[in-house]
Amino acid sequence: MRRYFCSALASYLALYVRPQDEIVEMDPQSAGLGEQFLNYKAVSSIEELKALERGPACYILLNGTIHYERDIQEMLNQLQESLEGSDRIVFVYYSMLWKPLARLASKAGIRSRTPELNWIAHGDLENFCHLAGLEMIRHDLKLLCPIPIPFLANALNRYLAPLPFFRLFTMLNIVLARPVKSALKVHPSVSVIVPARNESGNIDSLLARCPIMGPEDEIIFVEGNSTDDTWEKIQQAASAYRGPHRILIAQQKGRGKGDAVRLGFDLATKDILMILDADLTTPPEELPKFYNAIAENKAEFANGSRLVYPMEKQAMRFFNILGNKFFAAAFSFVLGQRFKDTLCGTKVLSRTHYKRIAATREFFGDFDPFGDFDLLFGAARMGLRIVEIPVHYHERTYGTTNIQRWRHGLILLRMLMFAAQRMKFLGHETLHSQ
Repeated sequence: MRRYFCSALASYLALYVRPQDEIVEMDPQSAGLGEQFLNYKAVSSIEELKALERGPACYILLNGTIHYERDIQEMLNQLQESLEGSDRIVFVYYSMLWKPLARLASKAGIRSRTPELNWIAHGDLENFCHLAGLEMIRHDLKLLCPIPIPFLANALNRYLAPLPFFRLFTMLNIVLARPVKSALKVHPSVSVIVPARNESGNIDSLLARCPIMGPEDEIIFVEGNSTDDTWEKIQQAASAYRGPHRILIAQQKGRGKGDAVRLGFDLATKDILMILDADLTTPPEELPKFYNAIAENKAEFANGSRLVYPMEKQAMRFFNILGNKFFAAAFSFVLGQRFKDTLCGTKVLSRTHYKRIAATREFFGDFDPFGDFDLLFGAARMGLRIVEIPVHYHERTYGTTNIQRWRHGLILLRMLMFAAQRMKFLGHETLHSQ
């Protein structure tokens, strides 16, 4: 039973802890997890943690620690002081509903007789984190059946446990939190990536309207497979430009917005990366809202939301609105963070975080034609704080949309199902993919 429990917990943790990441367990009660991760370390105290050499992506595991800690707030205060902005804390603790069963199992000799001092509710831990300067990012409820009953345990734990109602009876709480500390320098610069296909009439306006945010901002146009004179217009505009931005231009060899976005990110040299669609339906003037959210550490991944403010009459068709609402609800369920609009093309994150996402892109498959959904998936998996930035949404003034509503909707549905398998309905292949 203990071996099954440890294996299941390792599978859940492997969603966040990738092969190159470090996991440091505080005062482990057993040695089972150390066999499951390549870069596993164990420390007995916060002082030992402070003295430990850690990499840029480190997960501090408190596996049951809060059950035995006499002063949880003081322990979290000291822990927060020892963390960097890129570190993550993973809390693992039992649900209060399982308290009678846990005590019964201890008396029967099925588990250790070490008594838990604290049985706390999720709201209590949320309050402790707030007091200690920690921000909760994701809360998962796992494990309906801790006993390895063939077929039944897998069906209950993988498919029923994540669902509403059934999740109320799960055994484990797994919470991901971050220290509220910025990992960026004080006044970072920005690379604005502009994928452009058949957008000739918008290039001049975009250059004129794009605001200055950092001291050395750059705009990177990536043209691909246009049937109008978009590439020629980009070349002319870049040559004639005398503004404050550094201008880079490129033509993609592949196809699709996703390929263009990745090429632009590869060319980028600044601290913050932004995607701005060349159709100008999202005003460039609103980019500073995204910049401030990232630079002030209010977000680690900023996602535009077009469904807050009233939009112009022809900006979004009725079935597109329905599709947006469906995918927003579905992505919120799968990714464990709230979304109102996942389909907005304006997304912003730091270059450091992008490199980490790109390094393990194959975890979600390499079939995102849009270039921003694998960013969402990767950000959620890394435990980044995702925040939506409301924007005003306007009609096109030039050209026609490059979105094929039904075809792209089916692709999104396929991506969603794949992500649900990898992030919500977890099996042992999550650990084996390490």
